[in-house]
Amino acid sequence: MGAALPVSASGKSALDVARECAQVAGRILCERFGPRQAVRAKGRRDFVTEADVLAERETLRLLAREFPGHAVLSEETAGTTPAGDGWAWVVDPLDGTHNYSRGIPHFCYSIALCRDGRPLLALTYAPLLGEEFLAVAGQGCSVNGQPARVSGAESVSQSLIGIDLGYDDARASYLLDTMRSLWPDMMGFRLMGSAALGLAYAACGRFDIYVHHNLKPWDVASGILLVEEAGGLILDRDGGPARLGSQGVIAGSPGAVQDLVARAAGRPWRT
Repeated sequence: MGAALPVSASGKSALDVARECAQVAGRILCERFGPRQAVRAKGRRDFVTEADVLAERETLRLLAREFPGHAVLSEETAGTTPAGDGWAWVVDPLDGTHNYSRGIPHFCYSIALCRDGRPLLALTYAPLLGEEFLAVAGQGCSVNGQPARVSGAESVSQSLIGIDLGYDDARASYLLDTMRSLWPDMMGFRLMGSAALGLAYAACGRFDIYVHHNLKPWDVASGILLVEEAGGLILDRDGGPARLGSQGVIAGSPGAVQDLVARAAGRPWRT
């Protein structure tokens, strides 16, 4: 059974509003894309561009107009995790900022509508590629309107693994050590530079497994639902179901994810 999603103040569906937000933000990102971005450092290796801010501003404006009673959690104006009652939108206006600021066309916009902390609508949009990854609870996952499923890989040895290292040096080292311990008994691994896009790729089978260990709610909100609705498994660092507050995730084809967890048991990669 599909999720009962709210209707906006102007009579639009939540999905239509999410798509409008993505299209408006996507145009902003594409118009400003290139290696000459004005960049401000938020921390070592963590950046924000003018495009981040403008895309977020337009999203907040649209959501305030269409759903004035809903909470919004967005990366550049982050508050606290929407863990309680009611509807909340979780937005990353530009995931993959470092790629974007270097002129690397591997970035995305993501938006998810959550109820009581649970994603019910998820949309990840890669505007330069023209790809929309969409999921509604109980209605499956799609890429540009075509049904999407996880790969079906049953083991690490069958898997192309996507990873990201984040901004925690110790955890990044643990993850690299784990990949080294599994090598060469895998198809290979790729560093993404975008958690939201990495999870979307796991949902549609481009990656068999995706792993990240330093995340915020806006990094995972859309990806959780995409992977689940594509028939995948997405776990947090403790091995339980991933949630908005999960700081790390292991996602993808259930058999491959379970094999990775088993083969990496005893290593500090999940600390």
